[in-house]
Amino acid sequence: MSHLTLRGSMVAIVTPFRNDRIDAPAFKRLIEWHIESGTSAIVPCGTTGESATLSFDEHDQVVDLAVDAAKGRIAVIAGTGSNNTREAVRLTAHAKEAGADGALLISPYYNKPTQRGLYLHFKAVAEAVDIPLVIYNIASRTAVNIEPETFAQLAAIKNIVGVKESSGNLEQMSRILQLTKGKLALLSGDDGLTLPVLSIGGTGVISVAANLVPRDVAAMVNAFHAGRHEEALRWHDKLLPLVKALFLETNPIPVKTAMGLFGTIEPELRLPLCAMSEPNEARLRQALEDYGLLKAGAKLPKNLEGNSDVRKVLQPYFQ
Repeated sequence: MSHLTLRGSMVAIVTPFRNDRIDAPAFKRLIEWHIESGTSAIVPCGTTGESATLSFDEHDQVVDLAVDAAKGRIAVIAGTGSNNTREAVRLTAHAKEAGADGALLISPYYNKPTQRGLYLHFKAVAEAVDIPLVIYNIASRTAVNIEPETFAQLAAIKNIVGVKESSGNLEQMSRILQLTKGKLALLSGDDGLTLPVLSIGGTGVISVAANLVPRDVAAMVNAFHAGRHEEALRWHDKLLPLVKALFLETNPIPVKTAMGLFGTIEPELRLPLCAMSEPNEARLRQALEDYGLLKAGAKLPKNLEGNSDVRKVLQPYFQ
């Protein structure tokens, strides 16, 4: 089993589409940019990567592309969860075969399993595929919360090594750390709560905002770990309005819209996700302007080449 360090800013990377197909060149460019920007790990095929609308072949393709582009320079934690245990085993096995450093398993959605069923599901995947596993708890999307007592049971399984927590409940997260006695790394699944999660013993974040400002998210986490807590708080305060704008509509609609504005990817989404409403897009643009990513009234081309004014504004973020 490969070693995986769950620390720092890990990006829940988008899946770029072009004409309803995986845009492999754009995806590889994004990974190069994250490597240059200090991101700690690439997390493809998660919620932000629109895993729910990827075919099995596309899912495999995205994981293969990520591992190939990373070339061992940055960890790859492949999203391999499903509400069908056999499918989760199949996707996780492919991630290991492809050379991923770990896998992220969302709790089964729609089925509404019991806590015992959740434990048996993750146990089955862990026993079938010897790869480091991070459990993703997000009841707002799955309808079932993984209780701290269930994590205590899961922590006894050697290749379950972390939890991405998106419950929004810091008390629950503290209890997970207490009951698992340090066996599981706690990762924030909500950008707005990254600093509070770090303060109770978390080690990092799997971030949506890092798709736009990877250096800044990494700077906040690194500052906290270095003991520069006031600096980390300044980053938190700066990032918070942008983070709020990135969730004006269902993720990844706003972040893909923003990346489309910058010309880094085509802002394509797959149904049932659809284009952002005009009022919310205007609010998103305002947040990008306030952050310093856009100049007021700037007309952005689909590609940044040839627009030196926009390139200058975005130079710290898009090189």
